[in-house]
Amino acid sequence: MLCSREIFNFLVRKDVRKILKRKDSDAGERGKALEDLRASLFNKFRSSESAKRQQPRICGPVAALTFNFMVAVGIIFMNKWVFKNVGFQFPVFLTFIHYAVSWALMAILNSFSLLPASPPSKSNPLSLFTLGIVMSLSTGLANVSLKYNSVGFYQMAKIAVTPSIVLAEFIWYKRSVTFSKVIALTVVSIGVAIATVTDLQFSLFGACVALAWIIPSAVNKILWSTMQQQENWTALSLMWKTTPITLLFLVSMIPFLDPPGVLTFQWSFSNTSAILVSAFLGFLLQWSGALALGATSAISHVVLGQFKTCVLLLGSYYIFGSNPGIISICGAFIAIGGMSFFTYLNLHAKKQLSPLKVSSSLAKSKLGEGNGQNGDGFGAESV
Repeated sequence: MLCSREIFNFLVRKDVRKILKRKDSDAGERGKALEDLRASLFNKFRSSESAKRQQPRICGPVAALTFNFMVAVGIIFMNKWVFKNVGFQFPVFLTFIHYAVSWALMAILNSFSLLPASPPSKSNPLSLFTLGIVMSLSTGLANVSLKYNSVGFYQMAKIAVTPSIVLAEFIWYKRSVTFSKVIALTVVSIGVAIATVTDLQFSLFGACVALAWIIPSAVNKILWSTMQQQENWTALSLMWKTTPITLLFLVSMIPFLDPPGVLTFQWSFSNTSAILVSAFLGFLLQWSGALALGATSAISHVVLGQFKTCVLLLGSYYIFGSNPGIISICGAFIAIGGMSFFTYLNLHAKKQLSPLKVSSSLAKSKLGEGNGQNGDGFGAESV
């Protein structure tokens, strides 16, 4: 609907109506006019600047976080099914399949010109290379940690990601967190620790993997959020550029972190179908996570992950009748209270910034009018 409205608004412009209504008998000039119209539509809907403007309108912060939450819950159960029922005990190779399917789907979109173009070369190639590496480490080590540790220990390790993000953003970008948000994040961390304290099963190798996963996970979220918000990348275009790098490093990780025997696995129709469904959910998880990081921040995305843990714990208690214990339930409610306070602080901060953005936009528009500029996005029209 949004694209249809944009196309209609484009077609009713004066210069476009002149092109469509012209009765020139010269077929060459008419073909050139239609080609110019096609090029204008292409630039309007596929250029990096236009795609970046459309992304927050189509998928705002609430929609992006909700999308990511639903897909994350679904892939947890699907991956558990693949590991337990299908018997696919190769977490890094499963991650490789996820990214390979994601790259194939994006290649199909790119062949039909549906993939947003990359922005002009503002990004340092080293940033793209670094993002590809930390993506492979973050996702690959996370799956290995889930294989050798319990979910509770995995969530306890995830608590350390929050202060890592705060420290890294302060060192790199001089970003500070208000005292109120520090209190809210502390309450969330304490609540999650209490909720998962009864499920701390781990091995020495699994604990080492979990500790090694913390820093790549923090850097991964920071880079995804920063490159989209400051360098005009869209989620899909950034995924398209970094996925080949991620695949290359995942291949190098497989011999060291996966057990032998992947070639002797029984690739039956049912097993392959389950793995492909998991891979498709992996694509949706990567896309929704990128949208959420581009629309919010790295810290907000971590808090969403903690909220997912609490919802799964309480849902299992109320729906499936599991008994995690009164301590875990109280911890989940404490964490949700801290998340609610953190969300309130973010919304309150955005309301305070909105009048400043409006006044700044008005000042820019008045300056543009004084200089004889038009800001309709299609170029200036001479009067």
